[in-house]
Amino acid sequence: MFWNDHGVTTDSRERSDMPLREVSVPAPGGGRLWAERGGGGSPVVLLHGAGMDSRLWDAVVPELARHHDVIRYDARGLGRSTPPGKPFSDVEDLRAVLDHFGLRRAALVGLSMGGETALDFVLAHPERVTALALIGASVSGHVWPQRPELAAYDTARRERETATLAELELTIWAAMGRTAPGGELIEAMVASNAERRAVSERHCVVPPGRDAEPHLGDIAAPTLVIHGDQDHPEIAVIAGRLVTDIPGARGETIPDADHYLPFRTPERLTKLLLSHLP
Repeated sequence: MFWNDHGVTTDSRERSDMPLREVSVPAPGGGRLWAERGGGGSPVVLLHGAGMDSRLWDAVVPELARHHDVIRYDARGLGRSTPPGKPFSDVEDLRAVLDHFGLRRAALVGLSMGGETALDFVLAHPERVTALALIGASVSGHVWPQRPELAAYDTARRERETATLAELELTIWAAMGRTAPGGELIEAMVASNAERRAVSERHCVVPPGRDAEPHLGDIAAPTLVIHGDQDHPEIAVIAGRLVTDIPGARGETIPDADHYLPFRTPERLTKLLLSHLP
């Protein structure tokens, strides 16, 4: 097996005409992660946000896979991945996905929690990341403002009030509503993952001191930071911090999009990703 500069095996270079195929990836410590792979070219891994699953990327994958070897997977306990029965690390799960597919290096595209995971991963394993695309990303170590809607959201997460959490997820993060593009699928995805999310977050372990925000200046991977102009205001604050602190990072604000940007403006998002990814 041979590698090129992007960590692509000869096998993955020959995948350009292959259809997307589902794969069951063994998760560290037990369980399985649902994944899908297809396309050809340099590898790209898509990471969804909390309370979501890989359906987030439905409108992005087909065009992206015409140019790249695309992998998307459901985070532990969400979507079609099995629920955790013991503590786990989202960073180690990502490493397990790369290892399972024989990828030494890959570009990471992460939305919200997926962006946070990508940032934590590149700081822990910088040699394995060729590029970053952070969409409406959160970042570990960020101090969120004391706002009523965020306090209610945090309480619902902490108390595992899944119905309330699902309602707040839609109110705060899908603010453009059901009639905006992708609205019905967003509602279905959030509802189907509400209970699963409570179980997953209870077992997800964040090591002490794993705060990415103070270390953004250490990131060397080419970075694109994207957020929607209808997203929660604090996401714009975080995006500004990422662009300022990550060397060479470029920022883009997409109009008519909230936190669920891949549903709201998939064509514009895909075009930006293709212009950035190696």
